[in-house]
Formats: sequence, structure tokens, C-alpha cells
Amino acid sequence: MSSSRIETTFAALQAAGRTALIPYVTAGFPFADITPALMHGMVEAGVDVIELGVPFSDPMADGPVIQKAGEKALALGIGLAQVLDMVRTFRQRNQATPVVLMGYANPLERYEQQRGKGSFARDAQAAGVDGLLIVDYPPEECEEFAAELRAHGIDLIFLLAPTSTPERMQQVARVASGYVYYVSLKGVTGSGALDTAEVAAKLPLIREHVKIPVGVGFGIRDAATAQAIGRVADAVVIGSRLIQLIDGQPHERVVGITVDFMRQIRKALDTASDENKR
Repeated sequence: MSSSRIETTFAALQAAGRTALIPYVTAGFPFADITPALMHGMVEAGVDVIELGVPFSDPMADGPVIQKAGEKALALGIGLAQVLDMVRTFRQRNQATPVVLMGYANPLERYEQQRGKGSFARDAQAAGVDGLLIVDYPPEECEEFAAELRAHGIDLIFLLAPTSTPERMQQVARVASGYVYYVSLKGVTGSGALDTAEVAAKLPLIREHVKIPVGVGFGIRDAATAQAIGRVADAVVIGSRLIQLIDGQPHERVVGITVDFMRQIRKALDTASDENKR
């Protein structure tokens, strides 16, 4: 089977000794029509993979910042079908940058109830989705679904946490593809202060079991934190801070603010990569 866009992207980055930059934005936030333009702006700023949050009314892993963004997007009428439309629009001009949908089981299951079993994988592939991260799908219940997604060229991505046991890491390693997402804090998105030494100590343990790239997220708020994590992780995921920056901004400023912030993070990651090469 041909490699996915995510695999191809990580292989190129690893060959160049660079860390992947993965921003997370809630689809349809802060304006219903802004997401494709925001995605193109982020690519210009040097991001490697884009995570799009699928709005959901009860996002249990997310802190108040992302919850509020999701509520606003839902109020603007954004659901999974609209998110797929956004990816389709983005793909008209960009065939290279991987797009991962991050969300919860409920919208996905409702989508399939309305359109028939297997409709999500088919429609997501047609729209140009490369990966899926469903927070409340445990790996032990996902083997069939992972195989169905892979048959459509889509990677199923899982979370690991500071509390994950070696057994859990092995379960994830069996079904995950693309990359795994290490949640660097106990708690919800955007919470607490990040202990970079703790992350650096945990990653070798994860890599004993997981042979695909490991991204780190939750608690990365600025260039300095991103740089510290970039020295040890294959990817840095940044979400809540970006959503805070664009919340309440006028339409015409959202993309520019995002581009400026992403450029700062990209520069910090590339500095860390250059230091690692020396």
C-alpha cells in the first residue's frame, strides 16, 4: 500500500532533521468561513500537519478555551459535514499538507447513522483527510475501524498520557499509524505548566513500544516551550494558545495573527533542530 501523506511528511522532516509543527484549530472558529484561509496561512508560515477540531457539545478532553471555540462553531452551524467541506476547499489549492480531524465519537457515529455504515471513511478520503484522532475511541475497540480507515489511506492517531502503562503503549502501537500524540500533562487542553524534563524522560519509554513518530501537545504556549519540546519530540502540537490569540479578533486580522505566531514557533523549532545537528 502506498504511504500516507502523514508518513511522507514525517519521513521528509526526519531526513532533514526537523521537528514537525502541528497547529490545532477548531473548524469554523472564530468565523464559519475562515478555516480554509487560515489553513493556507499556516502552511505559508511553515506548519507541517494541520489538526482540525470537529466541534462537539461535550468535549471532555478539552479545557475552557477549546470548549468555548467549539460552542461558537456549533452555534455557527459547523458539524462534521461542514468540516469535510472545508478540507475539500483547502485541497483545491494544496495537495501536500496532511490534515488530521480531531474530535469525539458522537459526531462520527451520527454521520454514519445518517449516511450509512462506511460513509465516513469514504467521504473523508474523497475530501482529502489524512488522519483521524477520536479522543474517546480506545485502541482495543478500534482494530476494525483502523483497518477500514487505512484501506481509505487515512491514519488513525491515538493519545498517550503521562499515566499510560507499557501495556497501553503496546495496544496503541498495534493499531496506530501516522503518529501518536503524547499528552504532556494530566488534565485537559491548555491546563497547567509543562515540565519539559518529564517529557524528555518519558519519550524514550514510549519509543520502546511505539515505532512511529511521537508528537507532544497540551501546555505548549510559546516559542520557548516549543523549542524545548522540539529538541526531544518528533512533532510539537499547539492549540489552546492559538485559539486564545484569535478569539475576539476581527475577521480581517485572524489569518495574519495566526501566521505571525506560527512563524515564531517554526523559527524556534528550526533553531532547536540546528542545535541538535551540531
